[in-house]
Amino acid sequence: MSITLLLFCILSVMTIGTAFMTIYSRKPMHSAIYMVISFSTISGHYLLLNSQFLALVNLIVYIGAIMILIVFTIMLMNLNKENEVYKPRFTRLGAIVIFAMMCLILIAILINSKPIVGEYVTTGEDYQSIKVLGKVLLNEYMVPFEFASILLLVAMIGAVLLSKKEKLEK
Repeated sequence: MSITLLLFCILSVMTIGTAFMTIYSRKPMHSAIYMVISFSTISGHYLLLNSQFLALVNLIVYIGAIMILIVFTIMLMNLNKENEVYKPRFTRLGAIVIFAMMCLILIAILINSKPIVGEYVTTGEDYQSIKVLGKVLLNEYMVPFEFASILLLVAMIGAVLLSKKEKLEK
């Protein structure tokens, strides 16, 4: 067993475990911490795939920005035990069963998969370079890139309008 495969297995177990604990944890701050660990292990997967740019973007965007927003939201909501809705044991048991079944399915898919190595034509360009990545994004994929930016802008405006509408109703 190579060191890369061993690291992959360790990171995979940590990612799945912390993702499950994110959902299963009763306290919102604990869920946020588990989510940070899960995002960190996903960055480790990117590093194993020799994709340093995606690993750094994942760390900066997800851990640096989105998780800070989630933590601020949790702090502003001021969640107390008295306000928390009781979850019956049946739903928690169902979550565990579904999680176990999903893990078994993913393991079966991983075992039965046969990766294709070396059949793709390589152009010799290093897409890890930010210069090459910028040229590809802004030349070949300019229209989808702009559509994504417009979609994000519309989502942001929609979120602002929904929050203002809720404030006016109160």
